[in-house]
Amino acid sequence: MSKIDDALKILTFMGIPKAQQNDRSALTLLAVLNVKKKTPWKSAQERPIIIHDIMGFIKENYAMTYAENSRETIRRQTLHQFEQAGIVIRNRDDPTLPTNSPKNNYTITPEALLVIQAFKTPAFDTVLSHFTANHGKLIEKYAGRKREHDLTITLNDEILTLTAGAHNELQIAILRDLYPRFFPSAELLYLGDAANKMLKVNEKLVADLHFPITQHDKLPDIVFYDRTKHLLFLIEAVTSHGPMSPKRLHELTELLSKSGIKQIFISAFPSKKEFKKYFDETAWETEVWLADEPDHMIHLNGPKFLFVLN
Repeated sequence: MSKIDDALKILTFMGIPKAQQNDRSALTLLAVLNVKKKTPWKSAQERPIIIHDIMGFIKENYAMTYAENSRETIRRQTLHQFEQAGIVIRNRDDPTLPTNSPKNNYTITPEALLVIQAFKTPAFDTVLSHFTANHGKLIEKYAGRKREHDLTITLNDEILTLTAGAHNELQIAILRDLYPRFFPSAELLYLGDAANKMLKVNEKLVADLHFPITQHDKLPDIVFYDRTKHLLFLIEAVTSHGPMSPKRLHELTELLSKSGIKQIFISAFPSKKEFKKYFDETAWETEVWLADEPDHMIHLNGPKFLFVLN
C-alpha cells in the first residue's frame, strides 16, 4: 500500500468528512508531516508549513502538480476541515495572523501526531481510540485558543467579534473612532471581515434601501447609512489592499447607480506613513482618515466635502 493510501486510511480512521477523503487531503497530510515515500510513519514530524510549501512538497515528492490558484481549494476544502477535526493547528507561532495572510502556516497537533506515529504498530488502536474519544475536547481546545485573540467592539449595545489581524484592528478603529466623530447619527449597514465577508448586515435597512448586498464581494469593508441626509458612507480599511482608487470609485458608483442615494467614499489608513504609500492610487473627490490622528479628515479637493453636498 502506498503512502497516499496509508494517509487516506489514517484520515478516515480519525473521522475526516467523506468530502475530504481524497488524494488531495492525503497528500496535504503527508506534506504537513514531512513524510516522503520511504519515510517511516514513526518519523513523522511536527513542523509549521505554509500552503505554497505544501504544494511544493507534493510536487517534489509525489509528482503531483497543483496550480497556484489551487491554494484556496487546499485551504478551504482540506486544511479547514483538518483544523475542525483537531488534526492541524493554524499559526501556532502567531495566532493573531489574519485569515488571508500569506504567512498562514499549519502544524500537526501533538494529539494527532501520536496517532500517526503509531500507525501500523500494536499501539495504534489504543492511541486512535483516545484521540476519537477526546475529539470534541480537542476541537474546543483549539477553537478556544483562536477565540482568545479575536477582536471585539460594542456598537450600539451590540458586541461585534472580528478575527485577529491588522486589517480588522483598523476596522475596529473605524467603528470606535471615525464613526462617532464624523457621522454619529448614521446606522451600520454592512461590515465585512477577513474570515466572514458578511459579518454584520442590517437586513431591514438593506431591504428598505434595495441595497445590492448580494454583490458583497464588490462592496467596501464598511458601509454606514444616514437616514436624515439619505447618504451612504463607504469605507475601505487599507492595510494590504488598495484605497478608494479611481477604478474602485467607478465600480462602486456604477453598482449604486440605481439606488438614488448620495455617497461619500472614505479610505481609512492606520497612519500617515501608510497613506503615503497609496497616495498616487487614492482618487480625487474622496476622503482620507488616519487612525492615529482620528480627529482630522483629509479632503481630496473638489467642492464635495464631507458635509457640503449639493
